[in-house]
Amino acid sequence: MRLAAGQVAVVTGAASGIGLAMARRFAADGLKVVLADVEQGALESAAEGLRADGATVHARVVDVGERAQVLALAEEVYTTFGGCHVLCNNAGVGSGAEGPMWTHEPNDWRWAFAVNVWGVFHGIQAFVPRMIASGEPGHVVNTSSGDGGIAPLPTASVYAVTKAAVVTMTESLYAHLRAEHARVGASVLFPGPHMLRTGLWESHRNRPGRYAKERPRRTPYRSLDQWEAAMKEAGHEVAFTPVEEVADLVAEGIAADRFWLLPPSEHSDRQIRARSRSMLDRANPAYLESFILD
Repeated sequence: MRLAAGQVAVVTGAASGIGLAMARRFAADGLKVVLADVEQGALESAAEGLRADGATVHARVVDVGERAQVLALAEEVYTTFGGCHVLCNNAGVGSGAEGPMWTHEPNDWRWAFAVNVWGVFHGIQAFVPRMIASGEPGHVVNTSSGDGGIAPLPTASVYAVTKAAVVTMTESLYAHLRAEHARVGASVLFPGPHMLRTGLWESHRNRPGRYAKERPRRTPYRSLDQWEAAMKEAGHEVAFTPVEEVADLVAEGIAADRFWLLPPSEHSDRQIRARSRSMLDRANPAYLESFILD
């Protein structure tokens, strides 16, 4: 589809990071933007910034893990703007889990799945039937990650499992839309190719009480700045991809009806080839050996 002035874009996890960058890119293209996020203060600040730049903005506090809240968001969007042309299911959290998975707390998995998997599914069910029924061109972008979407980083296994699920969900969505001859496309986004400055590192600050940890972590949470400092101290320079580049990739991918929003990366390509070769050869996953040997 061609992004055009007057269309409506809905972005979850829109108060910062990739979500806010996508909203800004859509607004720059003349779209009306709907921002949904669980963090009210940051959401209001993001909306005010976009309005100051001349964008038409609607913002709503939404926990995408709660189906009723996503359904209410869709109702409000259609009441306010009369349609939705771009849906970005972008909200995501880390899990807070540490150590081998057999020691994980179930709530770490429940929370990550509620947001990262159920949140995407809730968005699809709340918006896609109306997008199809409108008969207008539309597009759905679901945010995955190279961690899980391509191959897992076992030290973040809960997150990886959820992001692998997003890939399969989006593949299935694509097939269902094609089978229905819908004018709605679907893409799966792999932000990168390098590290990103997003709020994912501190998502524990918004963890609901119903998913509270049962015992304190053995190691404290680290912010992105702390992690970067530790990497530099160990002699490793960290490359970062500006979130604006991710937003440009999304806009260009929608226009091209591109399913895999996967930026060029030698590292990702090596992982894809290694994992595919392991499967084709019916061999053990050697691409995980660096983790195993550590």
